[in-house]
Amino acid sequence: MDEWTQRRLSDAGTASPPAAPPIRVGVPPLPPWLVPRPRLTSRISRGVLRPLTVVVGPVGAGKSAVAVEWAHTGCAPGPVAWVTCDGTEEQPEVFWSRVRAALREAGVDLPLSDSPGSVPFAAEPADGIAARAPASEWPRQVAALTTALAGREEPVVLVLDDFQPESGSPVAQGVAGLLRHTSFVLRLIVLSRRDPPLHLHRHRLAGEFTELRTADLAFSDRETATLLAQHGIEMRQQLVTALRERADGWAAGLRLAAMSMEEHPHPEKFVTQFTGDDEAVVSYLVEEILDGQDPVTRRLLLRTSILDHLNVELAVDLAGEDAADRFPALVRQNSFFQSAGNGWYRCHRMFADVLRVRLRHEAPGTVPGLHGRAAAWLGEHGLVAEAVRHALLAGDWDHVCRLVVHHLAIGQVLGLTSTRLPGELGRLTPTDLLETGSQPYGPERALVAAAASLHRGEEPASAQALDLADRLIGELPGQEADRIARCRLCAAVVRMAKDRCRDPRATRAATVDGERLFAQVPRALLVEHPELRALQLSLRGRAELREGSLKAAEASLTAGLKAAGAAGAAGAAENSVLRRGCLAELALLETVRGRSRAANEFAGQAQRPPLPASMPEDPSLAALHLVRAWSCLNRREPGRARGEVARTYAALHSVPDPFVAGMASLVARLVTVVESGAPPPPRSVDALVDTADWLPEGLRRSVRQACAASVDAFRDRAVPLQRTGAPAEVTGCREGDDRPRPPVEALSPREHDVLQRLAQLMTTEEIAAELYLSANTVKTHLKSVYRKLAVTRRSAAVRRARELELL
Repeated sequence: MDEWTQRRLSDAGTASPPAAPPIRVGVPPLPPWLVPRPRLTSRISRGVLRPLTVVVGPVGAGKSAVAVEWAHTGCAPGPVAWVTCDGTEEQPEVFWSRVRAALREAGVDLPLSDSPGSVPFAAEPADGIAARAPASEWPRQVAALTTALAGREEPVVLVLDDFQPESGSPVAQGVAGLLRHTSFVLRLIVLSRRDPPLHLHRHRLAGEFTELRTADLAFSDRETATLLAQHGIEMRQQLVTALRERADGWAAGLRLAAMSMEEHPHPEKFVTQFTGDDEAVVSYLVEEILDGQDPVTRRLLLRTSILDHLNVELAVDLAGEDAADRFPALVRQNSFFQSAGNGWYRCHRMFADVLRVRLRHEAPGTVPGLHGRAAAWLGEHGLVAEAVRHALLAGDWDHVCRLVVHHLAIGQVLGLTSTRLPGELGRLTPTDLLETGSQPYGPERALVAAAASLHRGEEPASAQALDLADRLIGELPGQEADRIARCRLCAAVVRMAKDRCRDPRATRAATVDGERLFAQVPRALLVEHPELRALQLSLRGRAELREGSLKAAEASLTAGLKAAGAAGAAGAAENSVLRRGCLAELALLETVRGRSRAANEFAGQAQRPPLPASMPEDPSLAALHLVRAWSCLNRREPGRARGEVARTYAALHSVPDPFVAGMASLVARLVTVVESGAPPPPRSVDALVDTADWLPEGLRRSVRQACAASVDAFRDRAVPLQRTGAPAEVTGCREGDDRPRPPVEALSPREHDVLQRLAQLMTTEEIAAELYLSANTVKTHLKSVYRKLAVTRRSAAVRRARELELL
């Protein structure tokens, strides 16, 4: 943290003693509040082996503190001279006098005078300011200084703190020339809030350049904990991380937070509430940065503060044409802005918070309009999720729904992708969207209401909204053909998602309708939204499997899996409901074929990683339990098979599926047959399958063979062993005492979701946020899980669940 920050924080009440007047030359002493940062000092130590090291970061980022710490490590390759500059107000005659005085104080042998009539360079005066040379003398001083340094054999380190001259200024040109002619002996360290005008690109290309920037200066969790400990504050690692993330690792922000927590009765609660609207943070940044800006730059900062990311075009749209000239200089000179690539920039979180506070204070009536303009620009440029977020903040429901439907983002409202729209959209109800008095609205509102209701599991409300959408689409004028096509396709997508577990014929009809509508919208839109094709293919394969068309089902599901992978590319670390659905159906397909190993592989992939809370209920869970039940039966574990059948039935309560229910009944009867102990006659299997009149003819042969293979495993191995008196544990006809028995009562699908996240070491609050539940509801589910698994602790629940193969 720089000297100004120290003084500012000292005035705010820190325990550190008041700072002395700034010393313009000489290495400052180590401050008592210093947080050791060896990861950064080691980089400076490596950097001074080359000519130039630049440390660039915003005010309060800890640039000076890091350099001071390094200077006191004793790792410098030679004497260290330190000059504290005057920022942008640097005068060449004052600057070079200080440089020369600092070098002399560091022990560098320089001549007392360099030319007749020049001012001698005596020791540092008592007021901390070196004697000034006349303005006409400084170029000659630089030349003499260059000559003196060029004659040295030992390197010398020169630190320029708060070095911010304008590009092309005499000071900048002089330092660049000095470095160019003495790079073999001079080791220059520059501390600045922006890139110094020293031809950095040349040094970078020559490999003569080391740089530490805002991201490097950001505090780590360990450094944050050390800073808090200096104020007598200890807290859990999770809260330390939360505080660091809220402050973006900004040293001054963390110090201000720690000072506030010293007086706070509940420090942990303070962390959850700490933002850029904290009074100390606002005062610090407004005084240090915002108040020093000219009116045009101030307007640019405030009006673009509503954005998480911005570029010059968006800045111009929000702040006016003047922003086109000011924006490049702003992001170049203000290290609170960090490049996000491709011309986009991200503003430091706490600085953005402060700017938003000032905007609401100075021009509150402009905020909704700014969000609306941002939504329009972002929507035109295809940034749908950000556009929807700003339209929501503007309170413009028509714009929100038109964005979703026009860009075919309805699948994201349904939770079909890893890329999600803002959570507020999923919480919109038909009342929010459709009850607007006499104000007319288009079908887009009804479509989004239908999708959002279905996502929450409110099927009656979804059906009503979908019927209304169909009626409103029919009322659109024929000249709006493109709008009609997009609305109809979105309606078909909602209908497919709603009918996924219904009658296979209805599902098949919905997929055929979707296929037809795909041809009526721009192909580029479908490429951007592969989840739509993935949904249609997965449902078509699902219907084909239940109709007995196994080869066609395999082709459709494989293609759907590929499309689902493309839909989840933005969040590749996550699973998606579409990917999981395709894998579960492929596992079921291989089970019906009697290919147990392939079925287990598909089922295993479907569960890695656990499915995020994209849907209120997991439509694939019942199929996965059924596959596991049949797998247990093939491994001669009838007890576990019966437990998986029970879990299948529990999952079917939430998401009915007649085909899976029938197959589960068949497996249950097979378990009964093999548990009887007597070898079943071959005809009994045929009779068992013949009674399943719901099976289509194309499936009967495959299912009969799969059932026979499961029974044969017991006839060929278990029965002979039992007749010879071998232990039951060897035969597998019943579970041995050393095997965990399944819970008496099966876990519900939601309890299973909670258990999966428990195994990921998520807190109650994190589980609640992930599943869109309240913390109290999660606690209720946890109590039920503990009771069913006969445990009392989280770790025991996870261990028990793994023993029972629930995870």
